[in-house]
Amino acid sequence: MSTPQKSGRTVFGRLSLSERTFVADALRTETVGGMLLLVAAVAAVVWANVPALHHGYETFRDVHLGPGVLGLNLSLEHWAADGLLAVFFFVAGIELKRELVAGDLRDPRAAALPVAAAVCGMAAPALVYTVVNVVGGGSLGGWAVPTATDIAFALAVLAVLGTSLPNALRAFLLTLAVVDDLLAILIIAVFFTDQLNFAALGGAFAGLVLFWLLLRKNVRGWYVYVPLALVIWGLMYNSGVHATIAGVAMGLMLRCTRRDGEEHSPGEHIEHLVRPLSAGLAVPLFALFSAGVLVSGKALGDVFTAPETLGVVLGLVVGKALGIFGGTWLTARFTSASLSSELAWPDVFAVASLAGIGFTVSLLIGELAFADDALLTDEVKAAVLIGSVIAALFSAVLLKIRNAKYRALWEAEERDEDQDGVPDIYQEGRPEYHLRMAALYEEKAAEHRRLAEVAAGEGAGGERPA
Repeated sequence: MSTPQKSGRTVFGRLSLSERTFVADALRTETVGGMLLLVAAVAAVVWANVPALHHGYETFRDVHLGPGVLGLNLSLEHWAADGLLAVFFFVAGIELKRELVAGDLRDPRAAALPVAAAVCGMAAPALVYTVVNVVGGGSLGGWAVPTATDIAFALAVLAVLGTSLPNALRAFLLTLAVVDDLLAILIIAVFFTDQLNFAALGGAFAGLVLFWLLLRKNVRGWYVYVPLALVIWGLMYNSGVHATIAGVAMGLMLRCTRRDGEEHSPGEHIEHLVRPLSAGLAVPLFALFSAGVLVSGKALGDVFTAPETLGVVLGLVVGKALGIFGGTWLTARFTSASLSSELAWPDVFAVASLAGIGFTVSLLIGELAFADDALLTDEVKAAVLIGSVIAALFSAVLLKIRNAKYRALWEAEERDEDQDGVPDIYQEGRPEYHLRMAALYEEKAAEHRRLAEVAAGEGAGGERPA
């Protein structure tokens, strides 16, 4: 009698063809943006630490622009954190909406894994930070700093390493980051909102309602939505709620399902247009203005001795890895989900370690958490940079150990012998695929026979066949 097999969903199994195409397009843009992010971060650190240039860096990012009468006379550093990152969170809102209505998160059973992993991946770093600071007598205000994952930075690390991760693991990392961004947005909105200006908040809410009504009426034209979005952003900034919340709110309002005759939904179309602006300009410029911290032997030593900075480093390196891996394992252990036979749990732990790269949002939360202490803010930024580098190096070692296995899986996923643009793995059960492959193999066999006849004719000194 055969042993009954466990029924249920396969964790990190093969993606659908449409989901695979979306993930490939999204990751391609994020990877390029991640490269620019790395360049901007390195440039900021060099700019801030070269003695002849340090003063110029401080002066440049403190330049103020904008209409003071509207409460928007901000420094370039604040324009980057409050303005440009609103574009980043706008794209995050569209990604989240798409995942909820057309991606993995639309199915509660499929959503359980990335949601559980993301929640545990944010709770564990916060717990690690809290424990370190309770024991060390530090400030608990930075508990949220190590909770975020920077997907662009993580994918840039993958691109630099040249690691051929299977598409399912890449999709998990992307979906995890989407949920992570949502939770980070909620943390910013709930815990880092000071005094509220209810008039401005009411105006921002009215603007969002108008934005939604225009979308419902299918009103088109960037000249309608861009000015309205700027007004909503300005009102949200003056309300006391962090201005990036306006970006994610507008992103969530876009329709991400296709109607009859549509090649792309409005959300997909706008995301395709705005994502390069977010990944290629907004986030790198934010890094340029925020990552410029002084790095010295004493500063590096302080990172590993002060409880606030040590809590950030351990939260990113230890808390993220254990939280995401633990959430994934518990979900698979106590539900009907099972790990793909092609992967092993160390693979999941390697990706979980990669999620410890918490750059963009961690820097933003660090600025908000210690806004009244400029010295501690810079020290926490340095801790974010160091923790992200350690997490990147640690995950690189883990991924390289299994790189040969990953490459074999990736090549199997990408194989397209009939060259029809669709990987063979998605067609192997279809009769027409087998007919095409039989014709292809017969063509190759005929070519081999012809070459054999040529070789035989030349070897016998006879006349070469035509």
